[in-house]
Amino acid sequence: MTWETPAPPTPAQARLRFADVFTMPTRTPSLNATNSGELRTRFEQGVMMLHMKQYEFALTAFHQVLALEPKLPEAHVNMGFALLGLKQWRGARDFFESAIELRRDQMNAYYGLAIALEGQGDMPGAMGAMQTYLHRAAADDPFRARAESALWEWRTGTTRPESAKLEQAHGEQ
Repeated sequence: MTWETPAPPTPAQARLRFADVFTMPTRTPSLNATNSGELRTRFEQGVMMLHMKQYEFALTAFHQVLALEPKLPEAHVNMGFALLGLKQWRGARDFFESAIELRRDQMNAYYGLAIALEGQGDMPGAMGAMQTYLHRAAADDPFRARAESALWEWRTGTTRPESAKLEQAHGEQ
């Protein structure tokens, strides 16, 4: 009888921070220093537009980002969130799914996918995507409480108790 040596454990992957997006090696050989600067500028503009709820402008910025770097998962996710803001559920779902295909550990893509599927009326899909988010998210993830609350609402078919809504409102200030 021969014993196989177990494979060494794979090291835990470090969490990707927003600032890390631009320090990663380029994926496209044609992306030079000039294009890289434009990519960063357009990405930051898109993020600002999302925060200002200017979803159409955000779409324009992220469209330009994807023209420069089509395989940037963060741009796919942000396109999805801009489309969520415009209540374009199907398009949002497509961008979240493409972000997940590009990077399986793109956590906010699972969260966004759940919201897009809810918007399409696919509650089993929404619950599955949100459960995946909760399963894979870190214990201290800032959106964990919201995800748990949404999942509870979907499972029970009820809305959150008033106390939970007040706690969330205080957390958003």
